[in-house]
Amino acid sequence: MNPKDRHGFQNTVLDWYKKNKREFLWRRETPEPFLTLVSEVMLQQTQTARVEEKLPIFFEQFPTIFALAEANNADIIRAWKGMGYNNRALRLRDAARAICELHNGLIPRTLDELLSLPGIGRYTATALMSFSFKIDIPVVDVNIRRVYSRVFFKMETTSSVAPEKEIHEIAESIYPRNLSSYWHQAIMDIGAIFCTARQPDCKNCPLNDSCISSGKMIEYTAPKRAEPSYNGIPRRIWRGRTVELLRNTHELTSESINVSLFGELATDADHEWLQQVLSGLEKDGIIQWDGNVIQLREH
Repeated sequence: MNPKDRHGFQNTVLDWYKKNKREFLWRRETPEPFLTLVSEVMLQQTQTARVEEKLPIFFEQFPTIFALAEANNADIIRAWKGMGYNNRALRLRDAARAICELHNGLIPRTLDELLSLPGIGRYTATALMSFSFKIDIPVVDVNIRRVYSRVFFKMETTSSVAPEKEIHEIAESIYPRNLSSYWHQAIMDIGAIFCTARQPDCKNCPLNDSCISSGKMIEYTAPKRAEPSYNGIPRRIWRGRTVELLRNTHELTSESINVSLFGELATDADHEWLQQVLSGLEKDGIIQWDGNVIQLREH
């Protein structure tokens, strides 16, 4: 893209966002780094409406990074209720501990330091740098990658995306300097509202005139990766149901969990499946299993 076209594209994005940006609790002019860290981890694989509901409740219990760092496993899993993917909560707490131990509770500002923290990947690190520290750096999440793929490369299907190397070259060259935070949130919103993974609204998209793929993609949903399941229900759902039972009581036996999940007529196969689920939760540090007594892990 030549400089003139790039400037026009930037103006289109920024003008649209100025009039149509979505408002969220974590979208302040300069959000506190701790707010950005927690919200970005929550937003991984969780809808924004659910995060908006749960974020204030979470901060009531853990108002500072020091409070979060001191939380035991059971506390953080209970506070994560309704968010799913409980391992994220433990990784977030572990990152808070590392920040308190290594950085005196101050979230670091450099990419290398952020990437060295437990559970912090490139997207979360660059989001912190861009949104909270106002550092010029390209940010790429699933929405941004989808928008850049379709606008700058001809995508044959709605599930197609450009190679990571090409996306990062575009990401580095296209965002206006000194506006990294504003720009990337604008592209995220366009991806969430118009340039969706399924049935994109190309007709009403503000980037319609600039997009190589607009109106030309075949609707296609890539097959999901197979995951272990039982009775047609994925293992992650069984894990979630088990954790939910333990959130509401101090401890349970495997027999009581078995009955709660499968009923009084639970079979040997049901029991065997539960043992596999419990073993996985224990391995991940979510539960502790002492003899026949099971509870959320404290430490």
